[in-house]
Amino acid sequence: MSSTHGSALALDAEALYAELLRAVRPALTADTRLVGIVTGGQWLAQRMQRDLGLPGEAGAISSAMHRDDYAKRGLAASGQTALPFEIDGADILLLDDVLYTGRTIRAVVNELFDYGRPARVRLAVLVDRGGRQLPVAAELAAARLTLPATQSLRLARGDGGAFSFSITEKE
Repeated sequence: MSSTHGSALALDAEALYAELLRAVRPALTADTRLVGIVTGGQWLAQRMQRDLGLPGEAGAISSAMHRDDYAKRGLAASGQTALPFEIDGADILLLDDVLYTGRTIRAVVNELFDYGRPARVRLAVLVDRGGRQLPVAAELAAARLTLPATQSLRLARGDGGAFSFSITEKE
């Protein structure tokens, strides 16, 4: 995968999706199941499931119940965990839009193991922005860049399903 340095405003989410799709294809096995992290990763998993011609549905997983800031954030209304396949023995490919601190991934892995014991769990992201607080790494990342901690990078999905990124200043 490529490294991207420079302005995050120049990130082309569609081009990054195409690059991630190319990298994921040879990493698939007969036991691989796509699981997207609600919300951006869920969009990626749904589209990738279709674009790769995989049977069935991609899974969706929420970090809400296992977050270390649950008391502050509460339960998100955006989506809940839905895993329409057996987790035991599966090769799980977690998909997310942006990897930052690693806290969401920790929460998602805890949630995943509530449903069974996968043979393997791997992580693929559109953007790895560094800044980890936990020892978490993406096996596949379409771009790696550094953003100031004051900025938030978010994936958006248009009405036609096209992806784009937005950057906002944190308050």
